[in-house]
Amino acid sequence: MRTKPMNHDEMTPAQQRVVAAAIAGKRGTAPPPLLAWLQSPEMAQRAQHLGEFVRYETSLPPRLSELAILVTARFWTSHYEWYAHKRESLKAGIEAAVIEAIARREKPALADAQALAVYEFSRALHETHNVPQALFDKAVQALGEQGVVELIGILGYYTLISMTLNTFEIGLPAGEKTELQP
Repeated sequence: MRTKPMNHDEMTPAQQRVVAAAIAGKRGTAPPPLLAWLQSPEMAQRAQHLGEFVRYETSLPPRLSELAILVTARFWTSHYEWYAHKRESLKAGIEAAVIEAIARREKPALADAQALAVYEFSRALHETHNVPQALFDKAVQALGEQGVVELIGILGYYTLISMTLNTFEIGLPAGEKTELQP
């Protein structure tokens, strides 16, 4: 890890407030990316609020949010993010075969129109940095305009998360093995 974890006594009052707010929030903990962001408490605070919204409060059900997060974690080969959200994805009802296909960078078998729209939209935006009109229209049809905006928010936030985890070399918990190949 490229950042030294701080104990409570080493933190400034602003850093302590950010950590306390994260613990008091819906996550109930200060996740690893937040700990890296503490060098900028204002950014950490704002990112934490956005993260809480895109993770727990969008119009997209957890199975669709988690699908988008997995596509993002795979795109960035973010091992910690994959580790954390693979479990959440299974809890949200995403089939193991879908998760395994994403891990192998293969298109999963998705019969549900909403899940297919999330997967295709997420892949297109990550890989080409654009969304063709036909795919945009398909996503709006499946998710609504609010859902598309919130999907972009999920993809952007989890790109920030993945970039932070990768840059600060935040590894897996002891005893866990990476599942993603380069």
